[in-house]
Amino acid sequence: MGKTKNKQAQQDFPLTEVPRDSRISLWSLSVLLLGFTFFTATMWGGGTLGQAFNFKQLLWIVLIGDLLLGLYVAVLGIVAARTGLSTALLTRFGFGDLGSKWPDILLGFTQIGWYAWGTAMVSIVFVKLLHLPEWANVPFMIFFGIAFSLTAYVGYRGLEKLAMVSVPLMLFLIFLSVFKASNEVGSFSHLFEIEPTGTMTFGAAITIVFGTFVSGGTNATNWTRFARSTKAAAISSLVAFFIGNGLMIMVGAYGALVYQQPDIVEVLALQGLLLGGIVMLFFNIWTTQDNTVYNFSVAGCNFARTQKRKALTIIGALTGTLLAILGFYDWLVPYLNFLGTFIPPVGGVIMADYFYKHRGKYPKLESAKIKSFNIAGILGYVIGVLTAIYSPGIPPLNGILAAIAGYIVIDVCKYKIKFL
Repeated sequence: MGKTKNKQAQQDFPLTEVPRDSRISLWSLSVLLLGFTFFTATMWGGGTLGQAFNFKQLLWIVLIGDLLLGLYVAVLGIVAARTGLSTALLTRFGFGDLGSKWPDILLGFTQIGWYAWGTAMVSIVFVKLLHLPEWANVPFMIFFGIAFSLTAYVGYRGLEKLAMVSVPLMLFLIFLSVFKASNEVGSFSHLFEIEPTGTMTFGAAITIVFGTFVSGGTNATNWTRFARSTKAAAISSLVAFFIGNGLMIMVGAYGALVYQQPDIVEVLALQGLLLGGIVMLFFNIWTTQDNTVYNFSVAGCNFARTQKRKALTIIGALTGTLLAILGFYDWLVPYLNFLGTFIPPVGGVIMADYFYKHRGKYPKLESAKIKSFNIAGILGYVIGVLTAIYSPGIPPLNGILAAIAGYIVIDVCKYKIKFL
């Protein structure tokens, strides 16, 4: 029994609840999640907003979008902390034992897609900044594809140690950049006088803020399951996804507003911080890359019913590297649309199943009697996806709410319809 528990601990409990003696502090969890949300792509998303809205509008957009995102992740974090279960294991209850394999595929694919994009992006930028020939992209992708996975291979402790170093460094550079941009403007009051050059609807802007990291938020239970309390899980989720993600969006938008340049690396170059920009880019991407491939390994363990998370980490890194070499970098826009449509309803099903169906208490996984398919969860998910595709407003939020409502309605009706 002791050997089994030690093996599970080394693999970060991929198929079981995280035991109480393996839980971690609010501080550790907050730093790790901040490292996850400190992502260059989020700054670029903010850059598109900075070209389309004035400063006052930006503040409201970031506040509303990231508050919605933070609350969504906090609720899932509470579920994870109470149960000790990852997103993949939670879907066994929401979708059924066999039904959960679809979310495994979905969550695993989306995370490895981010891994491919991040690997390609950092390689392409390094090649350009160092003025190397284009063929150098491939060896750079291979190098970064392998290097980024090393901390994820170690597990939670590896992710934590990297975040402890990288988060303060990134914060210093970000605030230095904001300080230089503010000096460029001259005074705070002048910010409100800058007129944007682009156009975008308010709903589309909220969707960018909320949707860019909602897939990562849905997977955040992979770390909040380690929280010592539901309070720690909720606070760390809000710190990372409301404050941290909001900071990334705002910094990107701020630079774009002042310089009319959405590319954060180009903004740093204009500010004379190019060397710092390279360092920031490397650590910025690394702290997200190791988390995404970690998410892939956890989803893969549930799909294959195996404890070998470390082996799946290597498989995920190699797959992501191959996708990067094949040109995944150019698929970002349709990929983001895919994420915002198909991922959020998974979180809606988890919430409905835990709080409504099970009244906030799951049985132990090893003794739980789980059906092969939970029809309410599966159809609720489909309703959520269709709503996200065809409804106006904020598609990711619409998908979550529709999945919750669909689950509850179908669960009520199934007692009256025998074939369900």
